[in-house]
Order: sequence, then C-alpha cells, then structure tokens
Amino acid sequence: MEFLYEYGLFLAKTITFVVAVIAIIIAIASSAMKQGGRKGELEITDLSEQYTEVEEDITHHLLSKEELKEKEKNDKKLEKEQAKAAKKAAKAGEENKAATPRLFVVDFNGSIDAKEVSSLREEISAILTVAEPKDEVFVRLESGGGMVHGYGLAASQLDRIRQHNIPLTASVDKVAASGGYMMACVANKIVSAPFAIIGSIGVIAQVPNFNKLLKKNDVDFEQFTAGEFKRTVTMFGENTDKGREKFVEELEETHVLFKNFVSEHRPSLDIAKVATGEHWFGTQAKELGLVDELQTSDDYLQARAKSHKVVQIKYATKKGLAEKFSKAASLSFDAIVSKVWQNNRIFPG
Repeated sequence: MEFLYEYGLFLAKTITFVVAVIAIIIAIASSAMKQGGRKGELEITDLSEQYTEVEEDITHHLLSKEELKEKEKNDKKLEKEQAKAAKKAAKAGEENKAATPRLFVVDFNGSIDAKEVSSLREEISAILTVAEPKDEVFVRLESGGGMVHGYGLAASQLDRIRQHNIPLTASVDKVAASGGYMMACVANKIVSAPFAIIGSIGVIAQVPNFNKLLKKNDVDFEQFTAGEFKRTVTMFGENTDKGREKFVEELEETHVLFKNFVSEHRPSLDIAKVATGEHWFGTQAKELGLVDELQTSDDYLQARAKSHKVVQIKYATKKGLAEKFSKAASLSFDAIVSKVWQNNRIFPG
C-alpha cells in the first residue's frame, strides 16, 4: 500500500507539472497571437527634462543652503515671467510664435541591409505630423554602409524632412561611410566627432566563384536565363570576360548615381576629389567639405537644450523569443568579426 501511495503522489506531481507547462505554453502562444497584429509603438523621451534633472542634482550638491535659496527664488521669478509672457502671447493669438522650438532626436544604427529604415519611416512620419519650420530634426547616424537600395530608401526618408522645410542635422560620432554618408549628405548640416570615419563614396561587390572546385570534383553546374545579361557573373558557373565587363559597367553606373546624389545635396564639394572610395577622419573630412562642424552629438544636444525642447523619438517593435535568440547570436558574431577587424587595423599610437 505504501508503494501505491508513493507512486500515486509521484504521478500527481508529474501531472501537475505537465499541466503547468502546457498552461504556460498556451498563455505565451495566446499572447503572441494577440500581439501579432501590432507592429510596434512610438517611445517619446523628454531629453530636456533629463538634462534639467542632472543639472539640478549636481547644483544641489555644489551650492550652499544660502545659494540654493537664492537660486530657487530666481528660478521662481523666471517661471512667473515666462508664464506671464506665454499668457500675453496667447491672448494676442501668437502662441505658436512664442512657443519654444522643438528638437526631435532620431537614432539610426544601420546594418548591411538597412532594415532599420522601417523604423526610421515611422519616426519621420510621426515627426512630420507636428514639426514646424522653426523646429529641427537631429539624426544620430552610425553606419558603414551596405545595400544600395536599402540606403537609397533611408536617404529618401530623410529627404522628406527637407521637403517639408524643416532643418535637418546629421551627427556622426563613429562612422558614416558609403551608404551611411549617402544618408548624411541629405542633411542641411553635418556635425562629426574628430575621429569619426567619413566618406567612402564608392561602390564595391565581391562574388566568390567555386567553378574550379566543382570541376575538380566532376560536378556540373547548369544555369538557364532569358536575356543576354540576366546574369553577368555567377558563383558556380564559369564567368566570361563579357560578363565581367558588364558587371563592372553596372558598378560604374551605380557609382555615377551615388556621386550625382552627393553633388546635388552638397554642391560645394569637389566630387572628383572625394568620390574615390576613400574614407577620412572627421578633421580631414571638414577640410574637404564633407562635414560642416567638428562636434560630438552630446555637445550639440546640450547646447541646443538651452534654446529648444529636446525630444527623442523612437519606434520600437516587440520582438519574439526566436528573434531575441537570433539577435543575440548575431551580436556575438558581429563582436567576433569586429575583434578580428580591429586586430588588423592601424591605430594611432
């Protein structure tokens, strides 16, 4: 009887555990189905308020009690004056003129396929619903470039801001090369950190070819196309000189489009000098006219916070469990590649 009792107890615990696991799985699946139709949501952060809080925290630690009382007295006086001015402007129907201009901050950290453009589109669309010509859009840009069509679309999204006559500033703290610079050059003004990597106005394509390896192992490769140049070069077939020439011709055409795009947005540039595919550090880029000012994004925002209300706009999409694991794996791979790349670079000593 004791055996049956222990067995029954064990069986009950096992069934309870299995039921709990099934319930959790059903709950997760149900939640995923409910959220399936939701793309994402806007996250709005008041950076001006953050700057003010930091300033107040430091001030309270540095000033004496008497100095703090005097400061609080002056702050209250200033607030009353500002409120009075705003009320007067409202009565005169000039509230829009009296309102503090806004600075909208957007971050773009681009991957090779520029998939981040989907979020950029949402952020810019949201900004354009409220932004006025007296406001400003500030893009913190970081990208080494990638696919032409992806970065072409990203640049076109930024151009929407220009088309609405809203000042656009692009800031580069680390790198804006190739497609990254294609985006940056759309801005009315480009600010760069002194050692940020700028430029790389060129086009590159690399295609491995395994034809000799296949032949060595008696493997035939057949490819069927309609149209003489439907496929110019291939990974597995035997490439021809004619195909290679056409491929290079297409690269040259893309390069011409790239150069024309940059020239259109920054006509003062000596495009023949800067469109060689080379990249430069920020200080050199300023001398060449690729950027306008040498300044970090932090300095720019802190200075603007004195005259503008600084607000960060971010479109965040909810990621599933599989996507989170995928991103973690991708970040690990990127870290390894970055480490190898850094070990083969020359750094200032």
